[in-house]
Amino acid sequence: MKAVLRFIGLLALAALALQLFFVGRIALMVAVDPQSTSFQRSEAWRLATEKGSLRWRQQWVPYSQISDHLKRAVIASEDGDFINHDGVEWEAIEKAWKKNTKAEELAAKRAQARPNARPAKIVGGSTITQQLAKNLLLSGERTLLRKGQEFVLTIALELLLGKQRILEVYLNSVEWGEGVFGAEAAAQHYYRKPAAKLSAWEAARLAVMLPRPKYFEKVPNSGYLASRAGTITARMGDAVLP
Repeated sequence: MKAVLRFIGLLALAALALQLFFVGRIALMVAVDPQSTSFQRSEAWRLATEKGSLRWRQQWVPYSQISDHLKRAVIASEDGDFINHDGVEWEAIEKAWKKNTKAEELAAKRAQARPNARPAKIVGGSTITQQLAKNLLLSGERTLLRKGQEFVLTIALELLLGKQRILEVYLNSVEWGEGVFGAEAAAQHYYRKPAAKLSAWEAARLAVMLPRPKYFEKVPNSGYLASRAGTITARMGDAVLP
């Protein structure tokens, strides 16, 4: 019995140490720009092992040197209530869960009739802060434990960094194509200009790419991309910046 209790105690201490490590990393970001994220490192490994080369474009720029158009476009596209919530949109998560459950049920029925039927399309209900928490420090696996850890990190980000710093780190680290990370790299890659000079339309197109950047990089003339960018452009005036 003592051995079991000792083992449980060690597990608890290890879990606490991990949380303190994560919180320490986040606290450091108050003053120090992160050099890379967990997602970026996993992508670098994938590119190196699958393609034998490392295509990597990223250049950190301060919040003031990122176009307000891009800030508004990303908020309008990814997280319309970013300025007001505490990091988690519970209603959005509930809606996404219900939609995903229905999609998986339909996919299961299709699979019974056609073994090669396409899998269910899973949608997310994550806020900008949650996306940052996941990309910064966590793996891409979909488990309840990982999701719980994401919530803890999301709260830490909101408490320690604040909205403006969260958006700055997010825009400087998010993926915008294969090996293309951050607003400056994306602006140079797609428009041959700095992130500070992006127009409203260019910013809207970049924002629409975020859920599937590698796909849209290959189909820049996508009708959906243009149509959705028009919708986001119309919504940008309502986006409140931190």
